[in-house]
Amino acid sequence: MIKIYSDAAVNGNPGPAGAGCLIIINGQQHQFSHSLPATDNHHAEFIAASWAFEQLAQFKPNDQIIFFYTDSRLVSDAIGKGYAKKYAAELSQLLELIDQYPTVVTEWIPEKLNHGAHQLALQALHQSHT
Repeated sequence: MIKIYSDAAVNGNPGPAGAGCLIIINGQQHQFSHSLPATDNHHAEFIAASWAFEQLAQFKPNDQIIFFYTDSRLVSDAIGKGYAKKYAAELSQLLELIDQYPTVVTEWIPEKLNHGAHQLALQALHQSHT
């Protein structure tokens, strides 16, 4: 079983952004942070989610069940419905990445339960300002 937590942080809306993801495989944590160009919060959340799945690929997870956690209701709902009116291209890219794996369970979580990914996103945002 693999757990992925992703989050984005934006300074302003739109503004400079950062993405963070925490990937847990067999109890071992892997942390990633990445600066993003200026964008709005919703776009940044989609980009962070896609980027998290791109990071997962390096671990070659094979047929393991993947649990994907996000504190973005828009991203979570869009994955479930397969539709996002204003972010169709971003959702399409994300679903293409998700479809590479046999079983991905997406779950919305409150922000307070996504602390690790959030801190990584803030770290990336801060690094983009220095």
